Amino acid sequence: MIDDAVGRSDTAVRRARVSDADAIARTIADSRRSAGALIPPPVHSISEDRAWVRRVVLVEQEVWVVDHGASGIVGVLALSRGWIEQLYVLADFAGCGIGSALVAVAKQRHPTGLQLWTFASNSRARRFYAHHGFIVAEETDGSGNEERSPDVRMTWAPTDWR
Repeated sequence: MIDDAVGRSDTAVRRARVSDADAIARTIADSRRSAGALIPPPVHSISEDRAWVRRVVLVEQEVWVVDHGASGIVGVLALSRGWIEQLYVLADFAGCGIGSALVAVAKQRHPTGLQLWTFASNSRARRFYAHHGFIVAEETDGSGNEERSPDVRMTWAPTDWR
């Protein structure tokens, strides 16, 4: 683990570029795989994920990355109409402030509120989002997601809205 990665001169939070597509797909896949039992196994191959990032994520969503110099892209945030669609950080960089920096970007871009889905089994993500002011708004049996795994919708609103 690299402490305080976001504050280092070789680390930048920036908008994603089309040329980042493969690295974004790899970051998402590697992060999911390293989560082990917290996240259900992926239902798509890495080649399908790459195509999805190129055709959907980078086209329809506002994507931010954390570029950590020689390590490349170590964090990904995708936003769409008040939703955090994707937020992934590589395991070796967890706890370094990268996820918090990406949540800060999301809140800055959507200051009136945000929503997201996370798997019910992902206790680490649920604690992380709760730490950042998100609350549980809905729990489902997972019939609405590809993995068919129970999930939780969490919401954030500025303090003066509650």
